[in-house]
Amino acid sequence: MQKYVCTVCAYVYDPEEGDPDGGIPAGTPFEEIPDDWVCPTCGVEKSDFEPEE
Repeated sequence: MQKYVCTVCAYVYDPEEGDPDGGIPAGTPFEEIPDDWVCPTCGVEKSDFEPEE
């Protein structure tokens, strides 16, 4: 699955790990995360993430 990187702090969202503290279970693709989810490190919006190359 595609990983996504925060353009502000470089946090990497890994779908295999999810974001348990943010209520996102492991195995959740980035596209299926709710739009109101924010970066667990710096708090920016989901729209500030880009696919990892």
